[in-house]
Amino acid sequence: MAVAVMIGGALLEVAAWWAVSRKGVSIWVAMGIALPAMGVAALAVGEPALSPAVSAGVAAAAGAGAGVALYLATRLFVAAIRPWRAFQRHSVQMYARQAGLPLAATIVLAAAVMAPGEEMFWRGLFQAKLSVALDGRTAGAAIAWGAFAVANLPSRNLAIIAGAVVGGAVWGALAWWTGGVLASIVCHSLWTALMLAFPVVRAPVGGRA
Repeated sequence: MAVAVMIGGALLEVAAWWAVSRKGVSIWVAMGIALPAMGVAALAVGEPALSPAVSAGVAAAAGAGAGVALYLATRLFVAAIRPWRAFQRHSVQMYARQAGLPLAATIVLAAAVMAPGEEMFWRGLFQAKLSVALDGRTAGAAIAWGAFAVANLPSRNLAIIAGAVVGGAVWGALAWWTGGVLASIVCHSLWTALMLAFPVVRAPVGGRA
C-alpha cells in the first residue's frame, strides 16, 4: 500500500505542476489540492515519525534556524544572479500568480497547508520508506531528493526547480539528521512564509504570470 501511495503521490505532484504550467490552472488550486492530499495519503499509510533521533524542541529550533538561513541564502542567490533574466522572469511569474488572493491567505495556504503536506509525503513517507527498504538513511535521502526534484520539473519554472533542488536537499538533510519530519516541516513552512511576506523579487503591481 505504501509503495502505491508513494508512486501515486509523486505522479500527482507531477500532474499538478503540469496543469499549472501547461494548462494555466491556478497554482493555489492545483497545488492547494495536490499537496494536502499527498500529506493525508502519507498519514493514511502510517503516521510519519516527528523526531525520534533528537528532541522535538531541538528539531523545531533547528528547522526554524534552517528556514531563516535558507531564506537569506535565497535572497543572496537571487541578487547574485540578477543578470540572468530568465531566472528573474520566472521568479516574478511565481509571485504574480498570487494576484487575487490576500497575502495572509496565501501565507496560510502555502505555509500551513501545502508545505506540511509536501513534507509529510516526501520526507515523512517517501524518504523514510526508502531508507528502510534500502537499509540506509543516506541512500534513502538521496533518492528521495532526486525524485522530489524530478517531480517539480513539469513546473517549467527555474525558480521552482532551484527551490526544489536546494530546498529539497536542506529538508532531506534535516529529516536524515532527526529521523523524522518535524524539522523539515518547520523549515519548509517558515521559508515559504518568508518568501511570500518578503519577496526576493518585485512583481509588477496587478501583473499576471
